[in-house]
Amino acid sequence: MFYFYGRKKQLASHYPPPQHDVIIEPFAGSAAYALYDDNWKREVVLIDRDPRIVDIWRWLIDDARPSDILALPDLKIGERSSEFLHIVHAATKMAFAYKTIKVTPVLERNWEISKRVMATAVSKVKHWQVLCDDYTSAPEVEATWFIDPPYKGDPGMGYAFGSDRLDYDALSDWILQRRGQVIACEGPHGNYLPFAPLRVNMGVAGKQSTEVIWLSDTAEMERRRAKECSSAEQLVLLPSAT
Repeated sequence: MFYFYGRKKQLASHYPPPQHDVIIEPFAGSAAYALYDDNWKREVVLIDRDPRIVDIWRWLIDDARPSDILALPDLKIGERSSEFLHIVHAATKMAFAYKTIKVTPVLERNWEISKRVMATAVSKVKHWQVLCDDYTSAPEVEATWFIDPPYKGDPGMGYAFGSDRLDYDALSDWILQRRGQVIACEGPHGNYLPFAPLRVNMGVAGKQSTEVIWLSDTAEMERRRAKECSSAEQLVLLPSAT
């Protein structure tokens, strides 16, 4: 819906489609999976510990109309803003620690694009729910769980509730207890579940990041692992250049 460092907008098509009528994102951020394709039509429950993120979602769900969003002022390069909705549009996770931010060309462009996206998509989220709480407060229901926590280690630092504040062993136990379809995302340091590679993602400023995934659907996980092994074998069998 809005720009958020680490969001899954570019990767959403690579995840399995939801198998249940309820989608729960216990580390909501900008909820790119729930918004992808027709996923948004289902019952969606967002949970996030950062009250600033939850405030944005409450405004979008309860109050915002397309005209309200389009009427939001444009940003001008060189100005400063203390609005958190502006701050999250900066192309860095370190922005989560900022109280004010100077408008750069990147921030100006992200905000201009995001206003149009939010105005187009806001009608999709009016039936959604959002909770300001820890992931453990999620309802105990059978659902499609899209679990995208701050990635373990340095990639998950910088957020208001980053990797330094997360017990990954406890998270692993909790994930394994979910009922329904579970899609868990991680980065290169994720080792608390038997993750499998998803893809190498091109991020901000040309940075590459390795995305890995764990699925409760054993057959789907085995299919992905077999595809990975097949790709690796093909690379080994390629003749050397002469």
